[in-house]
Amino acid sequence: MAITKTLVEDKIEVVGPYRNIQIRTATVIKEDLVELTRTFVRKTLECVSSVYDGSSWTHTDTDVSGESTEVQGIATTVWTDAVKAAKKTANEA
Repeated sequence: MAITKTLVEDKIEVVGPYRNIQIRTATVIKEDLVELTRTFVRKTLECVSSVYDGSSWTHTDTDVSGESTEVQGIATTVWTDAVKAAKKTANEA
């Protein structure tokens, strides 16, 4: 009886005008190749985070270096300078 636990990014979506990346990760538990359970965790990545300290804005590009190669490639493709500039403007509004 071999029990295995596998994490799989089973859904990656690009959503909205600022190209948020939504990632669903499945945790799959199997016993002798028969799936026993599957649970999901979701997270959303935004291209820019912004903080206002009372007098000025600080904008930080999202670091995706800890994400999968696939997510990094998607972020590089969809998070253009124009998208980041629009997100900064929206955050300040």
